[in-house]
This record gives sequence, C-alpha cells and structure tokens, in this order.
Amino acid sequence: MLDVFITSLHNLLTLHHLGFMMIGVAVGLIVGILPALGGIAGMSLLLPFVYGMEPTAAIAMMVGLLAVIPTSDTFSCILMGIPGSSASQATVLDGFPLARKGEAARALSASFAASMIGGLFGALCLTAIVIVARPIILSFTSAELFMLALFGLSMVGVLSGNSLAKGVAACSLGLAFGAIGTAPANGGERMTFNSLYLMSGLEITIIGLGIFALPEVLDLLRGNSSISSTGKLGRGWLAGVRDTWREKWLVLRCSTIGACVGLMPGLGGSVSDWISYGHTVQTAKDKSQFGKGDIRGVIGPEAANNSCAGGNLIPTLLFGIPGSGSMAIFLAAMILIGLQPGPGMADPNRDLHLTYTVVWTLALANVVGTAACIALSPSIARLTTIRFVLFAPFMILIIVFGAFQSTRSFEDILALLIVALTGIFLKRFGWPRPAFLIGFVLAGQVETYFYQAVQFYGYTFPLRPIAVAIGLVTIASLWFTSRSRSKKKAGDAPGGIVTDIEFEPEENVTAVAKNLWPQVAFTAAAVAFFVFTIIEGAQNSFLDAVFPISVGIVGFLMAAFVLFNQYRGAIGQGDAGNLNFDQDSGPDNGSLWRFVGWLVGFVAAIGLLGFTLALIGFFLAFLRIVAKAGWLQVVILTAAAVGFVLMLTSVLYMILPGGLLQHYFYDSMVWPLR
Repeated sequence: MLDVFITSLHNLLTLHHLGFMMIGVAVGLIVGILPALGGIAGMSLLLPFVYGMEPTAAIAMMVGLLAVIPTSDTFSCILMGIPGSSASQATVLDGFPLARKGEAARALSASFAASMIGGLFGALCLTAIVIVARPIILSFTSAELFMLALFGLSMVGVLSGNSLAKGVAACSLGLAFGAIGTAPANGGERMTFNSLYLMSGLEITIIGLGIFALPEVLDLLRGNSSISSTGKLGRGWLAGVRDTWREKWLVLRCSTIGACVGLMPGLGGSVSDWISYGHTVQTAKDKSQFGKGDIRGVIGPEAANNSCAGGNLIPTLLFGIPGSGSMAIFLAAMILIGLQPGPGMADPNRDLHLTYTVVWTLALANVVGTAACIALSPSIARLTTIRFVLFAPFMILIIVFGAFQSTRSFEDILALLIVALTGIFLKRFGWPRPAFLIGFVLAGQVETYFYQAVQFYGYTFPLRPIAVAIGLVTIASLWFTSRSRSKKKAGDAPGGIVTDIEFEPEENVTAVAKNLWPQVAFTAAAVAFFVFTIIEGAQNSFLDAVFPISVGIVGFLMAAFVLFNQYRGAIGQGDAGNLNFDQDSGPDNGSLWRFVGWLVGFVAAIGLLGFTLALIGFFLAFLRIVAKAGWLQVVILTAAAVGFVLMLTSVLYMILPGGLLQHYFYDSMVWPLR
C-alpha cells in the first residue's frame, strides 16, 4: 500500500502532470465564469484532445477542470444573478442580493473559502473510502434513492416563504414541468403536443436560466442602474473569510451533505445544492435575511457543491456509473485513454495508484483554482458597477446562447422564452421560485426510482431498513420546519402580514398588491395546467400515469386554495392581499413588459433572420434606443458581441440557427442550381 501512495505522489508532483493540471484549471476558470456552460461543456471541449494522451496527463487536465468549475461559476451567480451551472442555483438566492447591496467582495471571498474547504473535504472523503466504498454504494438501491429524493422534496417547506400553499403549488408546477416528455417506465408520452423536441423533456439549463436569470435581468433593466446599488465592492475580502470561519461547522455539515449526495449515482450537485441550502435555513436561528443577502446562504451551498465533485468520482471510478453529466464525459474520456473504470481502480495491484492520483489532483486543483479566482476577483467584481443597461444585452446574449447549447436547436430558445415568462409571473406574484426549481430537479429521480423500486421490491420498498431511516430523517425535517413556521406565526406582525422567511429579494412584507386580478388569472392558469397534467397522465399505463396524476392532484388542490383566497381578496371579502405581491411597480426605466417585448422580438428575429443577423440588429437597436449610447460605442459593443459568439461557436463546433428567411433563400436560390 505504501508503494501505491509513493507512486501516486510521484505522479502528482511531476512538472508534466502539474502543467496539464494548470491547463485544465485555466479552461475550467473560463468555462465557469461564462454563465450556463458548466462542467459538461467544459469536458466536451477537452474530450477531443485527450485521445492518445498519456493517462496521468489526461487525468490531470480533466480533473483540473472539474475541480475549478464549481468555484469559478460563483462569479456569474453573485455578480449577475445567473446560475453558472445547475449545481450553483441556490447560491444566486443570497449571493446576488449581496452584490446588489455592494457586498460582492464579501460574498465572493466567502464562497471561495467555503468552496476550497468543501473541495478538500470531498477529496479527503474520497481518499478515506476508496477501499470501503463498494459495499456502501451497493447498499443503496432504487428504494433508498427514492426516499433520498423525497427527502430533497421535504426542503420545499423551508423554501416556501410566507405561503406554504404557494410553495407546494410551485413545487408541484416544477414537478409537472419535469414530467414533460417520455415516461421512464413504459415510454408513454406526456404533455409533448406531438413535438419531437419535448419527447426528451426540458433541460435543466433552460429551466434555471428562464426561472432565475432572465427575470432578474429584466428587473434590473427597469431600475436603470448598476447591479450594485452602492457602486462599491464592499467590506473587502477578509470579511468573507471571517464569515466562513465563523460558520465552520456549517461548512463541515454541508460538505458532508455534498459528499454523501455525490456518492449516489444520478443525483449530482443540483440536488446537494438545494438540500444544503435547506439545511442552512433550517438550522439558522435568525432566518429573516435569507433570500435578501444572508452570507450563510452562500457558504452552505458552495461548500456542498464542491465536496459533491469528490463524491461523484467514487461511483464513476469504482463502478463505471457516472455521478453526473460531466462525470459521464469523464467516464468516456477514461475509456478513450485506455483506462477501464470499475473495481480494478480500487485494486492495489492494478490501478489504485491512478485513483489516488485523481484524488490528490482534485485537492491540489481546488487550492490552485481558489487562488486564481481570488486573484481575478477584484477585476471581475467591478462588473457590478457598470451601468446595467449597457451590460444587459450581453447578459441576454449569454443566456440565450447558454440555452441554445442544451440541444443546439431553435426549440431551446423558444422553450427558454416560455419558461422565462413563467419565471417572470412567479417572481411578480410572490410564488417561491426555489420551490419550483427543486421540484423540477427532483422530478426525474422521484419517478425513475419509484418505478424501479416497485419493479424490484413491490410496494413495500419503503420498509427496507435504510429506506426507513431516510424516511425518519425526512419526517424529522418536516416536523422541524413546521415547528419553526408555527413559532414564526405566533410572532406575526400587526395587520396580519406574516413575518416569515423570504426567499425572493423583491418579496418584502410591505409589498402588497394593489390589484389582485392579474394574480387570479395566473393562478387560474396554473389550476388549468394541473388539470391538463392529470388528463395527460391518465392516458398512459399505471406506472407512467401515477407520477403526473399525483403531482397534478396535489398541485390542483394547493393552487385552488390559493385561487380561492386571491378571489376573495380581489372582490374585497378577504385579506389575501397581505400575502400577495405585484412587482410591476417601483423604480422605473419603463414597464417590465417593455423589456419582455425586446426579448420576444430578439427570439422572433432569430427565428426569422437567423442568430447572427438577429444579434446584430438587437444590439444596434437596444444600445441605441434603450441605452442611448453613441454610435461609436454601439458599433464597438456590437462587434465585440458578434466576435464573442463566433469564437464560442468555433471552439464548441456549433452551428447557429439559420432562420426562416435563410432557409427560404437556400431552398429557392441554391437548391434549383443543383
């Protein structure tokens, strides 16, 4: 065994290995800083280059990238309100409000410190349990994974803000969106409208960008200011490090959550992110600032998603079962360079030295990546002081481009627009968007694991010992949440306004709607959608139908309850207005719908003219009309945007949408010449 450690350490410390690791770290920094690309895009960039490489060099480059992305994607979360990847969505909830308060530096330094500790903790876990991990992982069957997914859904109570009915309804809406596509049991189609695109379901990237990123961009546009309301970087970098040290036990608990979730194949960082955020809120004594800029809401998720990367490597290396999408590409890369993932990776006589090389490269790359992020932060953080109206078209471009790279079809952009409109209404009317997102993230796992558990163990699968233990933890979590909520209600403010946790920075307890009829219409549409979900589900076999019908019934009941109270408030027979919000009033650079119109126009232009021409037209018009920039500035910024897109498409081997007119020109002018 000592020989294995010596060989691994020798591999790690060679200049050859360290050089390729630094290349991976550099690529990971770039990919992480660009919103919505994430580990899958980054690994896809490296995949063509690893073929034929020496194994330890290829491993160094790939692990260097994997280690730094969960750290570097924090930039877009905190500075722009755009999730850098599906595993960093919870960070937006408190990181972005901190940046808007002028405390971007504090939030970034806290996230980097927590990320480094989480990454080192994940590597330590991987080192400790490489040998003993096999029986632990094999003890988790589909029954236990289903119960674990239910535990994730129990966080909805924490994420529901001041209206539990809205929270459950929003979560059900997310679960219903997650049910779109082909059912995992018998392949029945649900809510696909006979569309080939919808048969594979909606991508998490599109949901995250539409529910969180675009509504925030449009809201900032209305304010006509910079992202940071103070125009300053805040209290400095040491403040965030001190925050992390003060919350050291939270960091360790969330790192443990991330490592444990990472062990479970298929769950990944997007699940550990929300579970750790829910745990952070549950265990906090003062919950009043969550969603408005509580540093603990940054520290907990960042520690978890970095430690999850170490946990993901265990099933990937030892069983050839990818723990996440990026790990699936890592698995393919290992096969390309001649390594066979499986139990042999834990055999001292075979490839155990390579396994420990991976582990220690992960730890070292975390430290190097954190140092690089800290070095870059002062320059990148100054983006928050730019007048947002100049920055907005670039953010919209990045969001649309990030959505398009999901499946690289124009339908990605249309889906983004529809989801963004849903996100705008959820934000405007006080529905908790985190509850929606956790519902969507867990929808696939809940249904798939339920189907598999029933197939293997029958309907008594919840009685398996580990499943019972997870169920008891879930019940304890729900009890803790309800007890905390009851204590809060006992201290309600005068006038019936519930002083509970707020998870949306715009949802202040004083923001009472002046007109409830728009909310009545939106909630009625939600009720109708749940009815449609039930009807669509009922047309399939039992195992394909049980999930959408169950979700539809729960969502219908909760949304109908909300609708009843809203209607009573609208006709003056109830005080439901105290629990409702309407954010289409306030700081004004124009109505929200004015900027929605610009977004719709951009998408329509892409469909008609193609991506490149639409991009040029959108930038020229927006910067000139909305930003009122001079022609020289307009031309320079437009050229920069076009150059940026052309560079990305070249690197990622992408073909941008052509548009109806381009296709018509090709069919009418080129085809007859053939």
